[in-house]
Amino acid sequence: MLMIVFDPYVGPFLNGLPGAIFQQDNARPHTARVAEDFLRHFQTLAWPARSLDLSPVEHVWDQLKRQMPSCHSVHDLELAVQDLWVHLPQDNIRCLINSMPDRVAACIAAGGGPTRYC
Repeated sequence: MLMIVFDPYVGPFLNGLPGAIFQQDNARPHTARVAEDFLRHFQTLAWPARSLDLSPVEHVWDQLKRQMPSCHSVHDLELAVQDLWVHLPQDNIRCLINSMPDRVAACIAAGGGPTRYC
């Protein structure tokens, strides 16, 4: 299943970005042998499993999940996600992105441990 995404999309994308570094979260489902074999050909960022995630997109996904209505079909789900995505307040996203220097500084100050951001 992973190769359905890796071969046609991830590989060509990474090959097209000189110096690209792939960030792998090392969650158990993502450490299958097939994934590890594939990623061996690319530079990856060392990232311990279950580590703090400073990525602003995680907060955006969380916002979407909290607002997601119950859906009874894949089509309804697709429409709901598209509608929520289009109506996400851009100021919230901008604020998350602008907070990155403070997030990183807090993480470094905490020695990689928990911060008020996560």
